[in-house]
Amino acid sequence: MLLLTDVKKSFREPDGSTLPILDIPRFHIQEGEQMALIGRSGCGKTTLLHVIAGIRTIDSGKILLDKLDISKLSEQGRDKMRASQLGYVFQTFNLLPAFSAYENVLLGMTFSPKKTDRARARQLLDRVGLSQRSTHKPAALSVGEQQRVAVARALVNRPRLLLADEPTANIDPANQEQVVSLLRETCREDNIAMIMVTHSTEVASQFERVDRLEDMNLAITHARTTEDSAT
Repeated sequence: MLLLTDVKKSFREPDGSTLPILDIPRFHIQEGEQMALIGRSGCGKTTLLHVIAGIRTIDSGKILLDKLDISKLSEQGRDKMRASQLGYVFQTFNLLPAFSAYENVLLGMTFSPKKTDRARARQLLDRVGLSQRSTHKPAALSVGEQQRVAVARALVNRPRLLLADEPTANIDPANQEQVVSLLRETCREDNIAMIMVTHSTEVASQFERVDRLEDMNLAITHARTTEDSAT
């Protein structure tokens, strides 16, 4: 369903040198599979999600989503792919402040070729416990409530793949399990594959598959080798 082969991504440093971030020989996830991706800060977890989503381009390699090579798409093509195939839960929520919770969820359907399903938007808001606050704007919602709106928005279009970047990072521990369970149950019902980036061992322990990015990202391995030889 999703296959990455020989994916490399680097950034340009202020001094003009190149900083390798990703060097992944192979990474895959099956249709409907759910997994947690863990790793220390700075190992490239968010960058990996960004290149899968087409938010950032890669230097080389292939990213196949249902045999469509995302790396070959134009910017417009990547936008269309995200709208029709992907859901994304960002760490910072990315809710529009002038829109209500309900309107923010509907925005998840704006650029999709699928017909706007207002009933599903309301159903998801009810499921995340916000049916009574659907007309509230983000400023009137708690941090945890804003994250639940972001979860509903990511799921509203029934994507093929959900990318969740630390979805529990800004939620109090008492509500973390609820959010993870909501994501897992909804993805299971709609056969949505999910990659969840997390620092939390408690969150990761809820998944049958847990991958550590340092174990497959050769950019990290090479950096460690260089540091060890320098010392």
